[in-house]
Amino acid sequence: MIKSAEEIQRMHRAGKLLAACHREIARRIRPGITTQEIDQFVESYLAMHGATPEQKGYMGYPYATCTSVNDVVCHGMPNTSPLQDGDIVTIDMVVNLDGWLADSAWSYSVGTISSEKQRLLDTTLEALKAGIRQARVGNRIGYISHAIQSLAESKGYSVVRQFIGHGIGTRIHEDPPVPHFGEQNSGIMLLEGMVITIEPMLNIGSPEVRIDPDGWTARTADGSLSAQYEHTVAITRNGPLVLTEQ
Repeated sequence: MIKSAEEIQRMHRAGKLLAACHREIARRIRPGITTQEIDQFVESYLAMHGATPEQKGYMGYPYATCTSVNDVVCHGMPNTSPLQDGDIVTIDMVVNLDGWLADSAWSYSVGTISSEKQRLLDTTLEALKAGIRQARVGNRIGYISHAIQSLAESKGYSVVRQFIGHGIGTRIHEDPPVPHFGEQNSGIMLLEGMVITIEPMLNIGSPEVRIDPDGWTARTADGSLSAQYEHTVAITRNGPLVLTEQ
């Protein structure tokens, strides 16, 4: 799924708006706020800037964001439970601006968090950056996968297998699939003009997950903590271009 320079520029505009929304979220995250309030803010913010939340209505999903707290790996549904001091929460959103999409998730600390939780956040972000550095013309997808897995496991964390990155453009999920684990020489060759998401989810315990009865919320099977960071990245002749840079 190759994009032209103009199409990547359109996605970059969506990405800049998404990044600005995340900066606003960072100012609002505090003990006592609910994930429902965050979700309502995101929908209003995007509407004010002429954009829409692509997740809302996707396969029946009813919210503008996914909000995943503590042991929730991804796809957590916003609710009215106040966030507590010491929680960690991942806010994931897909922005549609003039038909072109950008996708980014960010993990936030709520109030004062433990050193264990801070190390998990730091390592997950480091793993994302390691993967992005390998998003270069001529590398295979496996270079991204292997870089993330190697870094995560060297720090004692597991990498979730059930959910992976993907191509993106005018649809949320396009080819190619982008696993966060695997061998360097696996996967397709990266070509100029591809746009992908890189979105590692790291767990303190087992990589296994289970799905709640709501059909969406994915939790660690052993109740351990999980974190995720995600960027939308264009493959260019000059190296990876992060379209959702904060």
